[in-house]
Amino acid sequence: MPRGIVAFAEDWGGLPSSTQHIVGRLARDRDVIWVNSIGLRRPRLDRRDLARVAGKVRGLLSGRAPNAAPSADRPERLTVVSPMAVSWPGSGLARFVNRAALGRQLRGRIAARGMARPILWTSLPTAVSVVGALGEGPIVYYCGDDFGALAGVDHGPVSAMERELVERADLILAASEALAAKFPASRTALVPHGVDFALFSTPAPRAADLPAAGPIAGFYGSIAEWIDVELVARCATTMPDWTFVLIGQAQVDVSGLQALPNVRLLGPRPHAALPSYAQHWDVSLLPFRDTPQIRACNPLKLREYLAAGPPIAAIDFPALAPYADAVRATADPARFVETIRLAAGDRADGGRRRGHVAEESWDARASAVDALLEAL
Repeated sequence: MPRGIVAFAEDWGGLPSSTQHIVGRLARDRDVIWVNSIGLRRPRLDRRDLARVAGKVRGLLSGRAPNAAPSADRPERLTVVSPMAVSWPGSGLARFVNRAALGRQLRGRIAARGMARPILWTSLPTAVSVVGALGEGPIVYYCGDDFGALAGVDHGPVSAMERELVERADLILAASEALAAKFPASRTALVPHGVDFALFSTPAPRAADLPAAGPIAGFYGSIAEWIDVELVARCATTMPDWTFVLIGQAQVDVSGLQALPNVRLLGPRPHAALPSYAQHWDVSLLPFRDTPQIRACNPLKLREYLAAGPPIAAIDFPALAPYADAVRATADPARFVETIRLAAGDRADGGRRRGHVAEESWDARASAVDALLEAL
């Protein structure tokens, strides 16, 4: 019987991460205990962090995980746990408390599930504090981001914890070649992101809140530090005949976008609803800033955009290389308006774009990972 998994990652629910896609599929044949995020930075006394802490406390008191998807959307063999942990990377006291509290919290659950020496899978370096405290077997580090450059992270202490985790890991899974190059080759496997090809390629009805007239340039995802919102605003100003639609939680100042008559900020939408937008706008946007984080990334939305079909306009970054003939890209933000207009002429090539990712499903990625886990 396949070995069970204790997975430390982001909070379950919302827009699924690569870890959710892979581990959720592994849970079809393995028992999984999913531990919601134990944090990558010390909390701040602001509204967002206080609300997050309050949600976690409510989850602990109620026995339910905050932000968890309805049970029908979770594999039957996957259980979500709200961790009793202090988010304070670099604090020796927090590490001691987390190791003791999480050990007590999880060992009983592991025993109750009959999980003998489960795989300890972590997508967060901060989980290194519990290595050796759970009676676990092999250690797997899944690295989907450059934590030394990722926005919203206490870079120094988290990078130190990552180095320790890498030393102790039996297997390291890296989502991009740039990330894989950081780790020992003998213990590292490249696992590029996949795509829910059926979801994004199957024709979906047009979303009711998409503008009915005129060309549309669209984006979905976190509107965060790595998105060049000033560039989007300049494009919208230069292209008044186009409507710019952005879907996602705004984590940065977007007042400059809100002031423009041809920009629509729609807020977050469920993952399953995204094809109703991405299949029907005229150009999908990847307006990333040129940062170390982006140079190391392998964004999920790239493959989802390709599977959806419409043309793509991007500020160039390394992960685009395998799809160079399917994406209009420029390294010069000053030429992004031109890039969008050129992309709009590629509408007829949707079949070719879908063909690029037809064999890159999350099922295929999970199957490859499952074989690596079995080899441990």
